[in-house]
Amino acid sequence: MAVSPLLQLSGVSLTFGGEPVFDDLSLNVQPGDRVALVGRNGSGKSTLMKVMAGLVEPDRGDKVSPSGISVGYMEQDPDLSGFATLGEFAAANLSPGEMYKVERAGEGLKFDPNRLVETASGGERRRAALAKLMAEEPDLMLLDEPTNHMDIEAIGWLEEELKSTRRAFVLISHDRRFLTELTRATLWIDRGQVRRQEKGFAAFEAWRDKAWDDEDMQRHKLDRKIKAEARWAVEGISARRKRNQGRVRALQDLRKERASQIKRQGQAAMDLASGPKSGKKVIDAKGLTHAFGDKPIIRNFDLLVQRGDRVAFVGPNGVGKTTLIKILMGEITPDEGSVKLGTNLVPAIFDQTRAQLDGDVSLWDSLAGDKEIGVSGKADQVMVRGQPKHVVGYLKEFLFDERQVRAPVRSLSGGEKARLLLAKIMARESNILVLDEPTNDLDVETLDLLQELLDDYDGTVLLISHDRDFLDRVATTTIAMEGRGRAVAYAGGWSDYRRQRGADDPQAQTVKSKPKKDVAKPAAKPTKAPTLSFTEKHRLEALPGEIERLEAEIAKLEEFMADPDLFHKEPVKFQKATEALVERQEALANAELEWLELEEKAEG
Repeated sequence: MAVSPLLQLSGVSLTFGGEPVFDDLSLNVQPGDRVALVGRNGSGKSTLMKVMAGLVEPDRGDKVSPSGISVGYMEQDPDLSGFATLGEFAAANLSPGEMYKVERAGEGLKFDPNRLVETASGGERRRAALAKLMAEEPDLMLLDEPTNHMDIEAIGWLEEELKSTRRAFVLISHDRRFLTELTRATLWIDRGQVRRQEKGFAAFEAWRDKAWDDEDMQRHKLDRKIKAEARWAVEGISARRKRNQGRVRALQDLRKERASQIKRQGQAAMDLASGPKSGKKVIDAKGLTHAFGDKPIIRNFDLLVQRGDRVAFVGPNGVGKTTLIKILMGEITPDEGSVKLGTNLVPAIFDQTRAQLDGDVSLWDSLAGDKEIGVSGKADQVMVRGQPKHVVGYLKEFLFDERQVRAPVRSLSGGEKARLLLAKIMARESNILVLDEPTNDLDVETLDLLQELLDDYDGTVLLISHDRDFLDRVATTTIAMEGRGRAVAYAGGWSDYRRQRGADDPQAQTVKSKPKKDVAKPAAKPTKAPTLSFTEKHRLEALPGEIERLEAEIAKLEEFMADPDLFHKEPVKFQKATEALVERQEALANAELEWLELEEKAEG
């Protein structure tokens, strides 16, 4: 039995300012789809998602959804006007008895539903929009960079929620690990064309590289053919001029075809130059203790950072990662302890708030007017690692075009602002980089280049990031800030830290709305107490076995449903398996909750 798609785009074309964004685009989203939407910054991913959501009307083509199908879109900049609190906004379309859904999402995503809208940060507003979408449970969820400005724990909660949902979703993200864990198909936007592969993001880069290799080969063959035909046109046309006019026109057509091919966007010409070599010891911190009021940031913390180290700081938002780095860099004096900085340090700082960028000035003035890199007396030049360069030429190296150089910084996208800030930082020589959330908004290709530059950088790097893949690729030491002033150093990146800590995903240990696996399977029999009845004692002893059985059944069902073609080949079996999975997941949650309640009663 054929299944109707949840969403269908047919022959969609869209043009902004004379430049085509899409041309004759067609695609379907089917029930159960888990799709990664990928492409370079500026390729049109968010625009396509808005077309899918019905927020942008295409110039031509049709968007069709069957009657009764709901499509939900997570807004990047939600309009909360008219709402007093974040929770009121998130529950606007729910019945009064469904507020618990918003509260549950608020706990997992770490925002307070009672927070007043007027005092909420941009990140809190975005998380409220995501909670709204999750609570409304549409048939198709459109998620545009849902993990931006989230900490790893909240990302882990969202990842688990999306793994267990039966709803279809299309996901834009630059977080490799997040995409790899969740997606089973990939939509790739490249120069106005959208291609689909029925494999998740894990297979994307190999697919992309092969497509580009094939394209380069075809272009090479076309260039050789044009060259051969052009030689013939010069040397052999005079003898049979009339007879060979068709061949001349064919040569003209070949040249038109070659000229019409859109060049791929290149990588930003980013480079990092180390300044004078610093001393071998870069930071020597001993006995650091610091607090904000009653909130401890760090207690009795020691750290030795040597030249060439890549030190990552991880932990929940608000735990004090940025504060600790400022203490280590001498910007904040600790309440107790000492920090000794090495000799000859030349720092460069990437600020996650982009505070170094003035939104009201142009890109040109942002660079030329920078006292550290602007050239005195020459308003059109900047000093790039000791060499003068024209402002426009340098901006082009970071993929900005001439139409943007006089535009205000506030008109840039998040990824473009990140590239502009990197341009300012990389113009200077340095021997210690402080990178506070550098990966937000950067596309996969730019992240790859940044990682390579950091690998080759001779200086020292202090890094804050919630991108697990990036941490694994870059960090040589990870400082885990776990709250209440506790910070522990581990060798290696994020995955190394998890292994050494000897625990499952750390975020699962603080997300109360998701039952903990280790709690569900106690190693020893629970202690019996007189407060339990005979029936309760028997139930407490039986529950671990029941929980283990449910987990095994869930694992088998998930393995069965992992086949990406199952929905299309066996829709009835897919539906039955989905219902069975939901039933067992609910039973498992209830059993774990019952075990916890009985265990507390037994101890009490």
